[in-house]
Amino acid sequence: MTLKPPPDRLYGRMRGHKLRPRQEWLLAEFLPTFAWPDVAFGFTPRELWLEVGFGGGEHAEALAAQNPDIGLIAAEVFENGICSLLSRLAPDETVTALPPRNLRLFTADARPLLRSLDDAALGKLFLMFPDPWPKSRHAKRRFVHPELLAEAARALRPGGEWRIASDDPTYQEWTDEVLAEQTLFAIGSRTLTRPEGWPPTRYEAKAIAAGRQPIYWSLTRR
Repeated sequence: MTLKPPPDRLYGRMRGHKLRPRQEWLLAEFLPTFAWPDVAFGFTPRELWLEVGFGGGEHAEALAAQNPDIGLIAAEVFENGICSLLSRLAPDETVTALPPRNLRLFTADARPLLRSLDDAALGKLFLMFPDPWPKSRHAKRRFVHPELLAEAARALRPGGEWRIASDDPTYQEWTDEVLAEQTLFAIGSRTLTRPEGWPPTRYEAKAIAAGRQPIYWSLTRR
């Protein structure tokens, strides 16, 4: 598979409907209290994890709650999705809200962030239901990409896990093809049922309700 390297350029929407005053407040006042890299973790995490494209944040929120000893960086650029997570973490702006001590949000392109990490910095990497970019001419925009696999492998420690989930047939076929032509990761599992310990997401529920079949991959860094 020969492709041009994916460019460091964001595609797609960064904002949907017009933000309400409450959402503007969340972005301006609450987000900076735990925005990465400006705000470091206040403790030494057992491991560093990264979620690329957290959507509405359900998955990242659950991971942080279930694993209090790890540090999770959750990346997302779509402001409405960011606000969805922020509104759950700060339900009342009249009360001082404290973000989870082990969760930090990164609101720019995750690819430069991934490259900025030290070798073997990550214990886990998560890519849950990414934008499929279904047209073949847009393949370079997909996060699962031969060029990015090498960067993901560099940032993950040996034995580290990369979890991928997609409900899009084009992206599923593409992911299988890309993984078949690489040697950096061992495919631990490929299943049609969400594995135990994988938090659900709202998007996943919508996909299943619409009749789309997700596939879940677990890769191990060799």
